[in-house]
Amino acid sequence: MGAADDVVASTALTHVTRVEVALLLVSRRHRYEGRPADGPLPADEDELREGIELRAGLGIVGDRYFAARAHVHASVTVIGLEPLEDLGRALGVTVDPVATRRNVFLRGVDVEALRGEPFSLDTGSGPVGFRGYRAANPCAWMDHEIAPGAFRGMRGRGGVRCDPETDGVLTLGPAVLRTAHPVPVSRGCGTRIPRP
Repeated sequence: MGAADDVVASTALTHVTRVEVALLLVSRRHRYEGRPADGPLPADEDELREGIELRAGLGIVGDRYFAARAHVHASVTVIGLEPLEDLGRALGVTVDPVATRRNVFLRGVDVEALRGEPFSLDTGSGPVGFRGYRAANPCAWMDHEIAPGAFRGMRGRGGVRCDPETDGVLTLGPAVLRTAHPVPVSRGCGTRIPRP
């Protein structure tokens, strides 16, 4: 993608919503292997990060899915926090978002609306372009790591599998989400900016 394509792509994302990047997770290895009853493998380092570096078409530097051919169009997973909080209320538990093993946790927008859509996130270092692809479906581990019923309860709200289309950096805190079409905001958190 050349400079002219970057200009076209950025001008096509005319809808702006203020969101929060609430958590960032990078894991060098898979932790949910084998039987859920045996528990997850231990983390070999702190997986929560203040910032992450992304590479176009490859994913998050240092993550288990970085440049993994088996995860083409799925190298980064983005999820909304509000649906996890709703799930916790429905199940009567406090959901630890980290248990979902997603990478980018947003507050303030319906992340599921990003499926099949181009979008960008800017936390202050310039926009990082993404393409949302398919749903990040939950696995049976969710019943073990969150609570019985979480596997079924996360269907349709487990996030979106994406690929970064540009290099860049994301950090925790306020962010600007740009989309080609308006996306629903989550209760009381996101604010849509009117088009100029």
